[in-house]
Amino acid sequence: MSSTPLRIVFFGTPDFAAAGLEALANSRHNVVGVVTAPDRPAGRGQQMKPSEVKVMAKGLELPLAQPEKLRAPDFLSQLDAWKADLFVVVAFRMLPEIVWSRPSRGTVNIHGSLLPDFRGAAPIQHAVVSGAKRTGVTSFFITRDIDTGALLLQQSILIGPNDTAGEVYVQLMKAGASLAVDTANALASEPLAGVPQSELLTGQERSAPKLFRQDGRVDWRQTTAQVADFIRGMTPFPGAWTTLNGATLKVKGTDLAPAEGSAPAGLKPGQCQVVGDQLWVGTNEDPIRLINVQLAGKPFLPVEDVIRGYRYPIESLGTDGH
Repeated sequence: MSSTPLRIVFFGTPDFAAAGLEALANSRHNVVGVVTAPDRPAGRGQQMKPSEVKVMAKGLELPLAQPEKLRAPDFLSQLDAWKADLFVVVAFRMLPEIVWSRPSRGTVNIHGSLLPDFRGAAPIQHAVVSGAKRTGVTSFFITRDIDTGALLLQQSILIGPNDTAGEVYVQLMKAGASLAVDTANALASEPLAGVPQSELLTGQERSAPKLFRQDGRVDWRQTTAQVADFIRGMTPFPGAWTTLNGATLKVKGTDLAPAEGSAPAGLKPGQCQVVGDQLWVGTNEDPIRLINVQLAGKPFLPVEDVIRGYRYPIESLGTDGH
């Protein structure tokens, strides 16, 4: 079968999606339309701000739609006018069937995990929190049930022992952009059915539900490695935090206790000990050293700077064992 370039409509909103749009626009395929979220007020001044995908689409001089309602007749008419063979979705809201069922080659989504593991809205954070050593991106057909359609292609990356979710995000953004082009190329060559996820299930799959600010609270009762992985996985969003003397303290970066035993011993979960310019916190195992913290109303600072300027005792973090 001949491999004719596809006419593609791209759906996406954040920078993760903008990278995929740019890659497809620079490929042999034709991006005939872009769909993104309407401009929203942002920042202290609540000025209207366009999405990263809109900015990219404008720079590439691509036709753009920003529907408030995806079932609106005028939007559906616009989709039909673009005569797309394929819809590609990256980090966009859930599409109704009246939208995703339109193109002849189907609608594919690029997801930030190795499906069927880590289905959900926050796969990158949950992968890091879980201590996973590997993750990746997956392309799959969109169907009625979220993140469950037949798999097409996957690309994996390694998660380093000190990588934060933010750093993994950047790696997957690049991998996802490449995968979007590879998927379009594959579907241009021949119609593909994909591999049903039901054939890949092992019973060990983990979920990745949406995260909120309250989900970032550190539980010092966990093991040393679990605390370190949790802080990495919550950085930069939604942010790892605890409390110090009743006030919120945000945490970013940790060191595990060295093997030679120079860290303080006998600390209970959440109990603190200042050793020179270092701040150690007890866990369920060995203590952990904090690297950067943020007091309310202040920027993130190295712990040694906070220790020098903090006027109150630093005896414990969290309450009720947290």
